[in-house]
Amino acid sequence: MTAHAATHKPAARSGARKVQAAARAEPGTGNDAIYARISEAIAAHKLPPGAKLGEEALGDIFGVSRTKIRQALFHLASDKLVTLIPGRGAFVAQPTVREAQEVFEARRIVEAAVMTQFVARATDKDIAALHKHLAAQKRASATGNTQSRNHLLGDFHTVIAQFAGNAVLAEIVGELVARTSLITLFYQNTRAAAASLDEHVTLMAAIEKRDARLAVKLMHEHLNDVEHGLVLKNDSSPVLTDLRAALGTTGPAA
Repeated sequence: MTAHAATHKPAARSGARKVQAAARAEPGTGNDAIYARISEAIAAHKLPPGAKLGEEALGDIFGVSRTKIRQALFHLASDKLVTLIPGRGAFVAQPTVREAQEVFEARRIVEAAVMTQFVARATDKDIAALHKHLAAQKRASATGNTQSRNHLLGDFHTVIAQFAGNAVLAEIVGELVARTSLITLFYQNTRAAAASLDEHVTLMAAIEKRDARLAVKLMHEHLNDVEHGLVLKNDSSPVLTDLRAALGTTGPAA
């Protein structure tokens, strides 16, 4: 992962973070390499939500047994990147419209309380750390590093929750951000991500002024905008995808 602006213990280990870490990993062998290649293709939107991940096809692509493919798919499923449906097989995860709406509703409620608490308690050191974090977001966006940018955009909220000083609330925000990160990974467009960065800059200005009421208002509007920037649809139909082209590999993974 790219360097964070502040040294902190993550409130929750998200599937989205694992995607990004795996996508940066050097090619290896066995299940880890298969996991890395598939998760990288998901992060790069080469494997769209609902894409079928056939064990036999993947076995041919990676030159490994179906047992190894199955193990990698279980790993991906545990990180909620893949959905395993008995009798049908494995598919790239496809969060529903209702799930996305409920996650954002929960975030608006929780993060309003977190922001009020953070503004009241934030030290100059906390503010400086957030500025560094914001600078890292800008660098990732300017360099076109989509995976790093998306991670940092979500992590900004987690850092604020940690600085607010309530460990329970920080954990809740971390879990919600983790779920949001997966949703935005699949469904947020580049323009919406750029708008999120701009809104973080505006939010930072309100925080610096110690204006809790304005900061809460801006946070609420920001989360609304992120939600409205998603292109969601309730369609569980399998998506036909050229797996070999999407995974960009013709050699064995073991």
